[in-house]
Amino acid sequence: MKLLKDILFGVGLTAVSGSTNLMVGTLCFDSRKVKLDDVFVAIKGTLTDGHKFIEKAIDSGAVCIVCETMPEQLVNGVTYVEVDSGNKALAIMASNYYDNPSKNLKLVGITGTNGKTTISSLLYQLFKKAGFKVGLISTIKIMVDDKEYATSHTTPDAMTINEHLDLMNEEGVEFCFMEVSSHGIHQKRTEGLVFEGAIFTNLTHDHLDYHKTFAEYRDTKKSLFDKLPKNAFALTNVDDKNGLVMLQNTAARKFTYALKSYADYRAQILENQFDGQLLKVDDDELWTKLIGHFNAYNVLAIYATADLLGLEKLETLRLLSELDNVDGRFQYYISKEKITAIVDYAHTPDALKNVLETIGTLRTGNENVITVVGCGGDRDKSKRPVMGNIASQMSNKTIFTSDNPRTESPSVIIEEMEAGVEPQNVKKILSIENREQAIKTACQLATANDIILVAGKGHETYQETNGKRIDFDDFKIITDVLKSLDK
Repeated sequence: MKLLKDILFGVGLTAVSGSTNLMVGTLCFDSRKVKLDDVFVAIKGTLTDGHKFIEKAIDSGAVCIVCETMPEQLVNGVTYVEVDSGNKALAIMASNYYDNPSKNLKLVGITGTNGKTTISSLLYQLFKKAGFKVGLISTIKIMVDDKEYATSHTTPDAMTINEHLDLMNEEGVEFCFMEVSSHGIHQKRTEGLVFEGAIFTNLTHDHLDYHKTFAEYRDTKKSLFDKLPKNAFALTNVDDKNGLVMLQNTAARKFTYALKSYADYRAQILENQFDGQLLKVDDDELWTKLIGHFNAYNVLAIYATADLLGLEKLETLRLLSELDNVDGRFQYYISKEKITAIVDYAHTPDALKNVLETIGTLRTGNENVITVVGCGGDRDKSKRPVMGNIASQMSNKTIFTSDNPRTESPSVIIEEMEAGVEPQNVKKILSIENREQAIKTACQLATANDIILVAGKGHETYQETNGKRIDFDDFKIITDVLKSLDK
């Protein structure tokens, strides 16, 4: 039990009815989870409005209601707290509820369109190898030192974040690396957190179904840097045209990294092969298992962050050379027939282009590149023809297929991808709605030395259709198919 007025510390209150000097249970924003003596925070979401469930929460035992609009009728014995933003209030209250756990470790946020998962996951690996107790909050999983917890959002809800930061405090975790999505920032899930630093990777076409304009998407990312304290660091990729924008209003110490521009941390690609690449980082050479120029940026961001957090540079380079790629990020398998299968999370135009460009630098020119790709349903529709054009233009054969259609028709999504294909590339296109069949077809079309890219889902081990998830693992399916063809 916690004292309500302590939990409300720092929350902008516009009105209060009832006493805040009472002991309460936990915080809930889902009325179905409310129990006796809990606090219910009514959130105005994109699909539902929590204010509709205030009465249900009280019936379930809630003794405090936090809301943006006071109900017309107030129930005796229940405290009502009116706030400007339910999302912001929940985040600050969650931090207070767990005694502000982010203050007791060094929390680094990673934001940008691409690279968040790779950078956060490999920073976790690197600091573990360096002997520290480390936390991770990512798209793939949450790690509290050695213990793994499942996650379903890039940036989890505020209660989940603070609950796991609290667990990290209990385990003596010193550093935590956290993906920070534009959705998470916009929905105030990171309010109340104290960041040691933030990293900006890049900004490309994505999430315009949610943010509506690119400027809003950019400014949402920027707000993470605007709120950094002056003793934190702000690290940005200045090869991206929005890189310096992130630093415009931050009070934090400013640092830059780049492959092409003048920056505090610089790298150059010396060699690039399927088993890794040789980089020159500042004045030292580094062999890394991570492939492609987009991974060169990721490696450089990791190197810079480790330096800013106090690791010795040569030790960081040694540890970087030992790191393996993240599941679903340019994850590859070579069959006995010398067919190379690559599975990558690329689900934006820029990410798909980056992966195909990397494949282009690795091939001799005699092999075919066969790309299997789809676009997610209930997401930004404007990127579908763009991705269709990129895949068809940069591949010898492209198969459009289903990728988490959710509540949309897979065939309609595929048609929208086909609309972006230029006339000269139409003959290179196949459309196979069933994703497993599309992968099998790609394997059957491939001959020795060909390269198959399966893009869009990466690490995901499910396919989501009409609210139902079925087991589906791109990497397992394609490796099983290629192994069966080897027999």
